[in-house]
Amino acid sequence: MARVVVDVMLKPEILDPQGKAVEGALGRLGLAGVAGVRQGKTFTLELDGELDESRLATLHELAGSLLSNPVIEDYAIREVTA
Repeated sequence: MARVVVDVMLKPEILDPQGKAVEGALGRLGLAGVAGVRQGKTFTLELDGELDESRLATLHELAGSLLSNPVIEDYAIREVTA
């Protein structure tokens, strides 16, 4: 079994109002020195079998069209070992 994590984040040039709100809240809650917060989302996929080049290519295709909005978001795929 393979476990894959897809992290999706807003592109750096896209404003992140939720991240800004969290950044302000952290300061008010006593965590000083936070220079910035960006909010994102994570998808964890458990796949039967091994992760080969073909499956990885399919994952990139799906991450770029289904799991993220390519206009405003970037994604990264990583295999996680148990």
